[in-house]
Amino acid sequence: MANSLSLSQTLFTSALTTAATTAALFALSKKDTQHPAAALNATSHILWGEDAAKYDDWDVRHTLAGALLNAGAMGAWSVVQGLFPAPRSLFGAARNGAAVTALAYFTDYHVVPQRLTPGFEHRLSRKSLLASYVVLAASLTLSGYVLRRRD
Repeated sequence: MANSLSLSQTLFTSALTTAATTAALFALSKKDTQHPAAALNATSHILWGEDAAKYDDWDVRHTLAGALLNAGAMGAWSVVQGLFPAPRSLFGAARNGAAVTALAYFTDYHVVPQRLTPGFEHRLSRKSLLASYVVLAASLTLSGYVLRRRD
């Protein structure tokens, strides 16, 4: 099968991964910090500097900015997933989702400068940080499988 990159498929994958990771980050942040917005607020350090990683409350400057930055990242990883060969099975969708997620983690923490990291690492435990990437892998897998079944 050819690769599955199309605008509608990329938008579907972006929406699914954005919704899943945002919900997971709220839940994981609530568990680790008692503040649901803290992890996404930390993402806004890309725009506002390191002090943003310490902000706990909901607001446009930090929470909305963090959510939009996360959505942009999910869009980019959705494009990357679309460059992979279309999966022929659930296993293939899981393989693609895991590969894209591993690339995302490697890029986030070993390629980009500190200023461009997701920032979650400032607020989440290692276990929760791992869980956030598991959610990304699961949502990419689900998207790949659903899109394959739809075709």
